[in-house]
Amino acid sequence: RDAEVYFEVAAVITTLILLGRALEARARRRSGEAIRALLDLGAKEAHVLRDGAEISIPIDELEVGDVFVVRPGEKIATDGVVVEGESAVDQSMLTGEPVPVDVAAGDSVAGATVNTFGRLVVRATKVGEETALAQIARLVAQAQSGKAPIQRLVDRVSSVFVPVVLVLSLATLAGWLVATGDATAAFTAAVAVLIIACPCALGLATPTALMVGTGRGAQLGILIKGPEVLERTRRITTVVLDKTGTVTEGRMRLAGVSLLNGATRDEVLRLAGAVEAASEHPIAQAVAAAARDEVGELPAVS
Repeated sequence: RDAEVYFEVAAVITTLILLGRALEARARRRSGEAIRALLDLGAKEAHVLRDGAEISIPIDELEVGDVFVVRPGEKIATDGVVVEGESAVDQSMLTGEPVPVDVAAGDSVAGATVNTFGRLVVRATKVGEETALAQIARLVAQAQSGKAPIQRLVDRVSSVFVPVVLVLSLATLAGWLVATGDATAAFTAAVAVLIIACPCALGLATPTALMVGTGRGAQLGILIKGPEVLERTRRITTVVLDKTGTVTEGRMRLAGVSLLNGATRDEVLRLAGAVEAASEHPIAQAVAAAARDEVGELPAVS
């Protein structure tokens, strides 16, 4: 009789394998975007003081010991120590605490954090791969490349499962040949065993889930130390937060006004708001915002 050729079987198997690889590559790419997004948080250039002049250079050319200027609203170019100036630095990208931290000469600052209101002069202490931001990105990459205990278990199961499936497929081939003598039917049955028992999903599902989980966490500001930590989260019953700003808006608001010597609330707010309106400090802005809400336009202060 005519030989039967199953072209559709070959097409389906190839399609499924390629689809699995495409999904894995997509998961890796999206997880890698989280690391690139972290690195993009850093400044792209630094205003370095050299020979008494301020020049702008690419961040890659910044060296340990260089002194650079950080203007209000700019990102700090790299990790360093403040040598001149006072300000408040928004460190939320590192600590999760949205309230800026006051800094002055002698205080350490981290690259990619934001200077809020004062001019700072900083001496670089770490650059490139040594900065806190680079170490965070490295931590995320290590978490994605590591193996959780469940993945190691899957690998051990696969190492036994695959040979067993191959032996069963060969046994099926031999059994059909002995029972029917039909090579086509025997080969079809053997291939069917391989397709149905294929462990591709078993090997791809766990690492893909780990990569997506750690990558998505990084995008949301959650840094996962390693895949084993991600696996242990299923046993978490209580979450304790140690920062007030983590569960609040992180924007200060005026809570109350204490009046002395017969002063009225409107008068105190109008004068205090006028004094603080020119400052970019978070507390000053809270006072000025409350004053505008209650008394309207504030008088100019020269």
